Amino acid sequence: MVAETFWVPLQRDVITASGSDARSYLHSQLSQDIASMRIGETRQSLLLQPTGKLDGIIRVTCVEGETFVLDVDNGCGEAVLTRLNRFKIRVNVDLSLGHESWVAVRNVQSPISGSIPAWRCDGTAVDIRGAELNAELTQGSFDDYEEARIIAAWPTMNVDVTETSIPAETGIIDVAVSFTKGCYPGQELVERMDSRGSIAPRQLRYVVVSDRSVVGQEVEHEGRSGVVTSIRGIHALVAFKRA
Repeated sequence: MVAETFWVPLQRDVITASGSDARSYLHSQLSQDIASMRIGETRQSLLLQPTGKLDGIIRVTCVEGETFVLDVDNGCGEAVLTRLNRFKIRVNVDLSLGHESWVAVRNVQSPISGSIPAWRCDGTAVDIRGAELNAELTQGSFDDYEEARIIAAWPTMNVDVTETSIPAETGIIDVAVSFTKGCYPGQELVERMDSRGSIAPRQLRYVVVSDRSVVGQEVEHEGRSGVVTSIRGIHALVAFKRA
């Protein structure tokens, strides 16, 4: 049975980066390849501390040649802006933070005009910048949205992962990290763990659990123990300990 397409209102913190050095500066700071992005293209990325710890999960959209929109989870914008400003030395980049109302559409079954890819950018989840939706779709609830997010195994900053987390814990390196780009803060840890096949101390995974489980509860799955970080019904994200 195909899940019904639905939409929910979504609050996002949005940083606009512009200036003649915007592209090169973002490329030097983010884990994703920004230099090769075309106008209208969207990519997921991580923002890391020099130690490799996580400062933010960022979606980047190129809106003009040297203008980019970086959107993050509601409430995370200030921390990301502060981190980006910290290394902005002798570069022509203007960074401005706003708080916007968007529309999230999930269980997408056909393209939606004006949308940008969300989560794993596989076409099943998109967002629309602005509060209007020009389509006759069913409005869902926050619980519907969270269930879809958990099943997609997409982490929320300061819920499933924190500033103490490392990239390998997030479960999204495959979509948020480029292994062919130049240097960026935190790259050494990412590259070292990947080249050595190292396993992170914690690994975030989607699992089906008892409907009596709650956030913070320790659960067992296939011989491994972990702690529930997000849950809706029987669907949970669990931070499993390294075996």
